[in-house]
Parts: sequence; C-alpha cells; structure tokens
Amino acid sequence: MWTNSMLKQNGMANFTKNRWACVVVCLILGIATGGGSGSVGSNVGRNAGGSSSNGSLDFNNIDWDVLIPIIMAVMAVLLVVLVIGLVLKIAVFAPLEVGCQRFFIVNRVQEKAQINNVAFGFKTNWKNIVKVMFFKNLYLFFWGLLCGIPAIIKGYSYRLVPYLLAENPDMTADEAITLSRQMMNGQKMNAFVYDLSFLGWILLSALTCGILYIFYVGPYKKCSDAELYTAIKETYNPQAVM
Repeated sequence: MWTNSMLKQNGMANFTKNRWACVVVCLILGIATGGGSGSVGSNVGRNAGGSSSNGSLDFNNIDWDVLIPIIMAVMAVLLVVLVIGLVLKIAVFAPLEVGCQRFFIVNRVQEKAQINNVAFGFKTNWKNIVKVMFFKNLYLFFWGLLCGIPAIIKGYSYRLVPYLLAENPDMTADEAITLSRQMMNGQKMNAFVYDLSFLGWILLSALTCGILYIFYVGPYKKCSDAELYTAIKETYNPQAVM
C-alpha cells in the first residue's frame, strides 16, 4: 500500500532529475487548467448619468439613446470573449492538459522526459481527447452547481481522466470517466489527505507571491501526482467493483 511520504519522495526524485523541464511543463499545465476561464471587471462611476440633489441616481437625466448602444456593444464584446475562451478551453487547453500529464507519467520512467510530450494530445486522437475532456468538464460543471461536498467528491472521482487519456487516448468518455470513478472508489479520502499534505507548501508559496510555487512546489506536486496516479492504478482491482 502506498503512503504519502513514498509518493512525495518519488515525486521529488523525478522532479530533481529533470528540474527545468518540469518547471516549464508545470507552467504550461497551469495555463491549460486555468487559462480557459477569466474574469472581466469594470467600475462604473456613482454619479454616471447625473444625480439628483440627494445623491441618488436620476434616471430622467440619462440619455438612453446613447447608453443602450454602449451597453449592447459591451455585451457583444463580453460574449465574443466568452466564446473564444470556451473554444480555447475545449479545443486547446484540454488536450494540452492531457499532454502535460503525459509528460509527468513519462518522466517517472525515463531519465529525462522531453517537453514535447505536452503535444501528445494534439498528435494522438485529438478529437477523442477533446470530446472526453469536454464531457468530463461538463459533468463537473453541473456537479459544481450543487456546490459543497458533492462537487468536491465528484472532482476526486474524475481526477484520473486526464492521466487515463495520456496513456489510452482512444478511450471513450464513458470508459474514461467510469474507470476513473472505479479507480478512485475507496481512494478519494486518501487522495484528499495527500493533497492536504501540500497545504503548508502552498501557504508558504503565497508568502513569496507564487514564486516558490512556480519553481519548486508546483512541479514537485505534479511529479508526485503522477506517482499517486500510478500507485492507484497498480493497486486497482477491477473485481472489487464488479
């Protein structure tokens, strides 16, 4: 049975033997998993359009013929940005995430894995990878609407999908998601405790404005995450879930 200390020890060894490649791939993975979403903020002056003597907004003085086209233009721009973000998330960032996990899996068994492994998702059954990751993220989105514990549990249930695709890019969505759920059956709490073991490092990274995370904690954890996937895969017993 694997232990957190064993996973982290092996992860550190895999990180140190290929340090700078791991740092670069971890940065790419950060873009892949966080680059598909963004926020747009705007500040509106409190006295826009005029105000009455008591400081409240006076709608009678607003020139709606001018304001409505501006509002429509802003909404159109935001819609375009949203569509572009979704397309990038689905068609680019998802297969890039699979490629990054491919790198960390390969880095376990090779002396020095090559950064070009991150292109795996684009060179090997790209359409299927995009489809599987789309359904995985779609299911997580709907579970996320429930908030709280159910969303967290499902996040752990689907955790292994990118790793499974990194080794089996021809798996269907049903196969990958079902297998991830089965493999994580009985392992979700173990994985949660494993993630908590990095909490101190993450808090320390915050004190360095993320610099420590970029060059040390992030790639160290991603190498250890690949160890976690391998350990769960090796201890998985299909008969136990039949």
